[in-house]
Amino acid sequence: MQAGVARRRSTAYSSSMAAPPRSVSAPRFIQHKKEAFWFYRFLSIFYDHINSRLFLTEEMRDSGLEPANLHSRNLKVIDVGGGTGFTTTGVVKHVDPQNITLLDQSPHQLEKARQKEAIHGVTIMEGDAEDLPFPADSFDRYVSAGSIEYWPDPQRGIKEAYRVLKPGGVACVIGPVHPTFWLSRFFADMWMLFPKEEEYMEWFERAGFKDVELKRIGPKWYRGVRRHGLVLGCSVTGVKKESGDSPLQLGPKVEDISKPVNIIAFLFRFLMGTISAAYFVLVPIYMWMKDKIVPRGMPI
Repeated sequence: MQAGVARRRSTAYSSSMAAPPRSVSAPRFIQHKKEAFWFYRFLSIFYDHINSRLFLTEEMRDSGLEPANLHSRNLKVIDVGGGTGFTTTGVVKHVDPQNITLLDQSPHQLEKARQKEAIHGVTIMEGDAEDLPFPADSFDRYVSAGSIEYWPDPQRGIKEAYRVLKPGGVACVIGPVHPTFWLSRFFADMWMLFPKEEEYMEWFERAGFKDVELKRIGPKWYRGVRRHGLVLGCSVTGVKKESGDSPLQLGPKVEDISKPVNIIAFLFRFLMGTISAAYFVLVPIYMWMKDKIVPRGMPI
């Protein structure tokens, strides 16, 4: 479906309705903080040129932010995993920069953000999406676009979103969607986390969010095709109704970045993850070419 066309409301999840667990054999080589750190160390050089043309256009970004209901310039907003500030640039259209915090684990991405005049005045800081350095009930809006796919424990990240929001606050997560085409599914599971739509909904509801909704987005030239998955293909929102922390209880973190890394294993993961990422650079180019060649009204 085209961006902004599909919206689905959540239903209460029972154990029988929950999304089936992912195969433990799916390696997702870049769904780790250290691999993602170095992945963006190099990608930050040309990130905006690739991302805004192939994966998250300005139109998609603005469409994905609509459900966040950024209705006042006085809202206090945090952009988690904001990287170079591309999403933050969309937020400042609606909210004064001094009320926005941009947080990311990559100093290289954040350095690019600091160079953008459009977000001058925004608080820019390093931090971990799964362990936000703020007390509970701090923000009116939580926004995160193109970040959840690198979180080792996405449920923990969504739980943190709930914790830092004020009562009545809205969380908006824009992320990938899992492919159904076998080759795209293979490379998606090799690269990083491509959640199913049902998984997003379940993560939000388990964290305690209410009124959970999912809006599909996608590049115009895909003509609504989703079988190859999308690096950024949906916007999920939920409302925090009560003050305080999430009712969800979790154990220790899935990944401890303080532990030493096996350099051989790290280099293998980094290389294989980067090769898999290259496939998803080719897919939108392929779809763009099909859009130009195949007449309108015919499936691509």
